[in-house]
Amino acid sequence: MTDILRSERLAEELAAEHEGADPFAAAVRGARMAMIVTDARQPDNPIIFANDAFLTLTGYSREEVIGRNCRFLQGPDTDPAAIAATRRAVAEGEDIGLDILNYRKDGTTFWNALYLSPVRGKAGEIVYFFGSQLDVSDKKRVELELGDTRDRLEAAVEARTADLSRALQQKTALLHEVDHRVKNNLQLISSLLLLQNRRVTDPAVKDSLRGMLERVSAIATVHRRLFQSDDVERFDVSAFVRDLVSDMMGAARRDDITVRLDLERIDIAAAKAAPLALVINELFSNALRHGFPPGALEGRTGEIFVGITRQDTDFRIEITDNGVGVVNSASSGGFGLTIVQLLCQQLKARSETTPADPGTRVVVYLPVNGGHH
Repeated sequence: MTDILRSERLAEELAAEHEGADPFAAAVRGARMAMIVTDARQPDNPIIFANDAFLTLTGYSREEVIGRNCRFLQGPDTDPAAIAATRRAVAEGEDIGLDILNYRKDGTTFWNALYLSPVRGKAGEIVYFFGSQLDVSDKKRVELELGDTRDRLEAAVEARTADLSRALQQKTALLHEVDHRVKNNLQLISSLLLLQNRRVTDPAVKDSLRGMLERVSAIATVHRRLFQSDDVERFDVSAFVRDLVSDMMGAARRDDITVRLDLERIDIAAAKAAPLALVINELFSNALRHGFPPGALEGRTGEIFVGITRQDTDFRIEITDNGVGVVNSASSGGFGLTIVQLLCQQLKARSETTPADPGTRVVVYLPVNGGHH
């Protein structure tokens, strides 16, 4: 049990020992910062010195403070973790600094920036603890208000994110429904074209219908690629080309022609997917169907090269064959080349057709940013 009389006597001795002549003691007594000294050698570590600033801060008189443990400043809302940390520091003889909620004599609270440090004797034993206190209630109030504001903002962001996620889910569901209907319509158109192709006997008409069927198939591939992707806003042109080449070569059954691909991944806006897909379809179809008429290869292997790269501010799309050449094939693929020209105008792109010796090279330059040349 704390010896109140001993604490008071030690306080008087401490004051007398440093009376007047000791400038450090005078500074502690007159400091604006609240300060106390406790006796580590007594049970319960009682206060044996408190300066006037401490008394002003807490509202207690010196007689009410001397001989008591500092825990009288604690109250119902004082953080148990802060109390435990302080006790542990005292038990282990360590410095500690922390903010702790304390109570004045009148019951009002204040945030105390507490710093506690052991004072050791000549033999290294702890004889006193020195404590300083600073009222940081204003700072804590601002921190708590900022914390509340942050919590409200985080809650608002979470709510808005949830709203956007639901909207995105609804949009995605709607897009997939539209895609499903478009694919059904394209399948219906393909079936009608195929049925008509089987009924006509004119080779020119059959060829024309087959070309239309390939164009519809290319658009269907675009939709399949778009809506299988996680990003329905962007279209992977290189992946489309691989699908297109595989489908068209399988349908053509031309074992005497090989296809070489050199495809750098490029993504374009979904709005440009269908017209660009038709451009590539027309150029590849023209090379495959018109670049290698019967007897043109004369024992050599035909080759079609498809390359996609980014070049400065353009996407460069090249389709080259080693077939009969631009002069001989141009009339055969005239309608397809007209389609290419019209679609390039729509895409703000430009195309160049040159001889490949042998064969034909067509290069399409599509602006990366969609601007004019």
